[in-house]
Amino acid sequence: MRLAIFDLDNTLLAGDSDYSWGEFLVQKKLVDAQTYAEANDRFYQQYKAATLDIHEYLRFSLAPLTRYSLDDLAVLHAEFMRDFIEPMMLPKAKALLQEHRAQGDYLLIITATNSFVTHPIAKHLGVDDILASDAEIVDGRYTGNGTGTPCFQGGKVVRLNEWLKEKNYDLTDAYFYSDSINDLPLLEKVPNPVAVDPDDRLRAAAQERGWKILSLRD
Repeated sequence: MRLAIFDLDNTLLAGDSDYSWGEFLVQKKLVDAQTYAEANDRFYQQYKAATLDIHEYLRFSLAPLTRYSLDDLAVLHAEFMRDFIEPMMLPKAKALLQEHRAQGDYLLIITATNSFVTHPIAKHLGVDDILASDAEIVDGRYTGNGTGTPCFQGGKVVRLNEWLKEKNYDLTDAYFYSDSINDLPLLEKVPNPVAVDPDDRLRAAAQERGWKILSLRD
C-alpha cells in the first residue's frame, strides 16, 4: 500500500490550526489576551522564518491545557472546530484526499502542531493515521509537557521512520505534500514531493529541484 503523507497547517487547511487555537483562547478570554496574543504572534513569525524553538513553543502552547479536565477540553475543542477549523477546510484538499483514498493509498498526516489540537481534525478529514507533536497526559490531565520527539523539521523524519518500522510500511512511491520550508528534510526523503501553496523559500527550492507545485486554494 502506497503512502500519501500530508502536512496539515496551510496545506490541507487554509490557515494554521496551532496559531488559531491561540486566537480561540484569546477570544474566549481563557488566557491573558495581550500577553498571549503577542507571544502567539512572535512564535508564528519564528515558525515562518524556520527559526522556531519547538520545545519552547510547546511549553507555551500546552500550558493552557493543564487548567482543564479532558472533558472540558473536548467541549472547547468542539467549539474551536466549528468556529475556526471548519471555515479553513478546503474543497480541493478533501478532493485530493479522496483521490488518494480511491487509489488505495494509506493517508497519513504529519504535523508539528500538538496532538490535542490536531487529532480531532485528522478524524474529521478521515485520514488513516496522524503523527503530531505529542502532549503528555498523566492521571487524566495534560501536564504541559511534550513527550517524545517533536514532529518538527528533521523531527518529522525521525518520527516517520519510527512509524514505518512499527507499521511495516516503506516510502516506495510515497507522496508528501507540504507548504513550508520547515518540511524540506521530509520532502527530500520521498519519491514524490509536492509543494502546496508554498512559502517563498519552499517555492524556490521546489522550482530548483523540479518538484511539482500545487495549489489547493485557486
